Amino acid sequence: MEVRLGTSTAGGGFVAYSVALLEALRAVDPVLDIRPVQTKGATENAELLQSGDIDIGLVGGEVMYEWIAKHPDQPRLKIISVLYSAPGMFAVRPETRYRKITDLEGRPVVWSPRGTASAVQARYVMDGLGLDQDRDFQAIYPERFTDGPTLVIERRASALWGSGYRWPGFVELAGQPGGVRFIVPSAAEIEQIRTKYAFLVKLTVPPGLYPGQYDPIVTVGAWSYILARPDLDDAVGHRLAKSLYKTERSSMPSKHTVQTTARNTLAAIASLDELHPGVLRFYREAKLTQ
Repeated sequence: MEVRLGTSTAGGGFVAYSVALLEALRAVDPVLDIRPVQTKGATENAELLQSGDIDIGLVGGEVMYEWIAKHPDQPRLKIISVLYSAPGMFAVRPETRYRKITDLEGRPVVWSPRGTASAVQARYVMDGLGLDQDRDFQAIYPERFTDGPTLVIERRASALWGSGYRWPGFVELAGQPGGVRFIVPSAAEIEQIRTKYAFLVKLTVPPGLYPGQYDPIVTVGAWSYILARPDLDDAVGHRLAKSLYKTERSSMPSKHTVQTTARNTLAAIASLDELHPGVLRFYREAKLTQ
């Protein structure tokens, strides 16, 4: 059973996740042949899913929300599973004076490659604060995720925006001499953002996720998803859901896929109608939902 999976550009969280996902699925279902397809990120994945050029794709919650809003008359992309929650934040060099988001106004900021889930998330978060990525900052959109940390390390950028747990760019910056400092919205700013965009939720980055990060970090973000093209066969969706359930119940889940669970998927969706029919059938067979 061959399935084409849309991933992202090198250096992003989706790429590391897809490697771990494929390893986990091969261990429990070697017949399921998932072929990764490198793409420009979440936005292109949504486009390729709608056109049928890939079967499943990794898409950030912000991109999914935006896609549905812009294409209300097109067949709905369906959810196979959640990937992980993606808390968004800035990383800056620790010796800088930057402590608040407003301190970065007018400064060069790396927003991640255009069209990626991280860049789209940043646009919504900044807009929720009444800021514009391009107008209120010196916006930098690198071709590759791997270019972002270098720009900050070489002092050509003041900050790097990223999202996700153990996001690769943050891991690289945190490993530098002196480490890194993270900047997130204040409690009042989080409420301001969520008032405008309720699909963004309050998320906590647990302590110790990055070197030198001893305290939890509270910010906003959204779940990322494995989405299916509108006409993906029910048998494929059922097989994927069954295999994913096997991986979550394995004795040693990957650190990348530990949040990819049926329970998290059911908690993240607003309605069972958002699930792929094959996934919903498996959930009912496994008595995970009614």
